[in-house]
Amino acid sequence: MLDRIKAFLTGETEDAQGGFDQVQVAVVALLIRAAAADAHFDDVERAAISQIAQRHFELTTDEVERLIEVAARDEAETMDLFRWTQAIKQRYDEAERIGLIEKLWEVVYADGVLDDFEANLLRRVAGLIYVPDRESGQARQRVLARLGLKPSGA
Repeated sequence: MLDRIKAFLTGETEDAQGGFDQVQVAVVALLIRAAAADAHFDDVERAAISQIAQRHFELTTDEVERLIEVAARDEAETMDLFRWTQAIKQRYDEAERIGLIEKLWEVVYADGVLDDFEANLLRRVAGLIYVPDRESGQARQRVLARLGLKPSGA
């Protein structure tokens, strides 16, 4: 109920978000921003985003595709990270924020390569959602180990 009132007051309607809540759109928008940070948003990264969204939000394949469409549209219209990071800071506890950073590392490394733009984005997002560098680094190491990759210099 409070989310609906807040959405009304901020001008965001549930229809504008395709029936998804603000945090779902924010998380997927950040995942899309991470995938596109190196100017190469490919099928491997899109598949990673789909899998993460399906696991994290327990959505069907069709719902995930709709959520990605909504988040991609909103992400393309939003120039800064503030809108997304504010929604996450307000609704996620510390463990969930660290989990999000891990998900972002997973998308960034989906193609097996870390670009400087991607690393910079991850540092900025971590700072904006109050995830310490140490925790972000540990999340990165978990992803590298899970994917069987060796750390790069970034």
